[in-house]
Amino acid sequence: MNIPERNSLRERLIEEQKRLSGTAMTTLFELDPDRACAMQIQAAGLDLDFSKNRIDRSAMAALVGLARAHQLEAHRDALFRGEPINTTEQRQVLHPLLRGAIPGQESLRAQVETTLTRIEQFVHGVHSGLISGITDKPFRTVINIGIGGSHLGPAMTCRALKPYAQRDLDVQFVSNVDASDISQKLRNADPETTLFIVASKTFTTQETLANAHTARNWLIEQTGRPDAVERHFAAISTATDRIAQFGIRPTHIFPMWDWVGGRYSIWSSIGLPLALAIGYELFTDFHRGAAEMDRHFQKAPLEQNMPVILALLSYWYLRFWGAETQALLPYDHYLGDFPAYVQQLDMESNGKSTSLQGERLHQATSPIIWGTEGTNGQHSFHQLLHQGNLMVPVDFILPLRSHNPIGAHQDLLVANCLGQSRALMVGKSLEEAITELGEARMDDTAAKSLAPHKTMPGNRPSNTILMDKLTPSTLGALIALYEHKVFVQSVLHKINAFDQWGVELGKQICTALLPYISNEQPCSAFDESTNRLLNQYRSVRNS
Repeated sequence: MNIPERNSLRERLIEEQKRLSGTAMTTLFELDPDRACAMQIQAAGLDLDFSKNRIDRSAMAALVGLARAHQLEAHRDALFRGEPINTTEQRQVLHPLLRGAIPGQESLRAQVETTLTRIEQFVHGVHSGLISGITDKPFRTVINIGIGGSHLGPAMTCRALKPYAQRDLDVQFVSNVDASDISQKLRNADPETTLFIVASKTFTTQETLANAHTARNWLIEQTGRPDAVERHFAAISTATDRIAQFGIRPTHIFPMWDWVGGRYSIWSSIGLPLALAIGYELFTDFHRGAAEMDRHFQKAPLEQNMPVILALLSYWYLRFWGAETQALLPYDHYLGDFPAYVQQLDMESNGKSTSLQGERLHQATSPIIWGTEGTNGQHSFHQLLHQGNLMVPVDFILPLRSHNPIGAHQDLLVANCLGQSRALMVGKSLEEAITELGEARMDDTAAKSLAPHKTMPGNRPSNTILMDKLTPSTLGALIALYEHKVFVQSVLHKINAFDQWGVELGKQICTALLPYISNEQPCSAFDESTNRLLNQYRSVRNS
């Protein structure tokens, strides 16, 4: 890597930030009449407008230059060649292979094709009734049991594509080890028509196994037949021996691979609940949309590359503006779970403090991702976005056409979305507030007293991502867009986006704690706080 060049570009970006910190975005539009057209990109059915950002062509050129100094194109090529870029685990990163974007890899591709064919056959069997429960009634409910990527991806996509769902098949999800989660699902389930899917790569995840065994016991108790398990359960895992012990038949077992991380796994057999929900043909459309975004990311120049631009802007605000959070605001009810999905994708991938070279990093490498669907957020946290002292960059996501075109609802939704992005940019000056209050016939003294409370600084950055309609294809493209954005950010921060060692520590300590839960002797094995809290729980548990 060209370290002197990178350092020079960082120094330039520091100066660019200082220059732009005193310039309003509205002024940037005045200085560059072509700004709105120049700062837009179309790809894979998505349209990105990034003109409402605290950046101009000079600063963007420096950011692109920094990406090249980090050899972004070479890293991108390594991803699409299927190289083992997950260096801490010595694993390939091949989730693009699942949608056909990595050439070669014939052996792995054959495994993928075989698995997809089996998923297609299974989905057809469930929909047609050829695959059914012990009383030969067709399945009417599917309960997916997983956690993390084995839950967030399927749950988010099934909600997002609910307009395309099979009307006679209700797909539900259980992830929390809190018994209330699965109890609520089982309370309304019919044991004769319920199919369970257990998603766990190693079939050892504590939360997932606890819920799976509860579901298994419930099914046997309700039917009085232990053999019901093999017809009412399917599994997604690599641990065929453990699954066999659980009682699931081989034809209901779908493989996972260690070259697919959980948060990138919706394209794999982890997507079985989605395929069941929307049908296999639309499941392939979902893959096609992602593959189209893969091609754009792989081929488009950095200056007109949608994932690259989004990543550069995120890096710009995190490293040079101190914006440590970012809001995702989808203006579509069906995308209500998308912020939580991207939260895991970004924060679990890039929430690191060690570089690829093993050096300690002292700067933030991922913003805190949060948000909710519009317009709900406007009556909740948008107050902080408009008037708080934190600068929070925003991604607005807006399908232009609704699946439920009733009256003026979509007009109102679109007006709110575009109105919020404009309000964040322009704000309201003290003079404008005083004039507005005067027009409302408030006397001058009262107006001058109230006006400061009605001012908003503006200059709050946002991107707007449009699509014609939320479809399997555009959803696939949207997910792939953020996957590649996260990867680009990891290259800029010089970290590994594909491991998650921080997740493991809590699991290890949980395993160490569990034996003390049922021990009758007071616990003194840990710190004083943990010992006291554990003993307090045991006193309630044993009472």
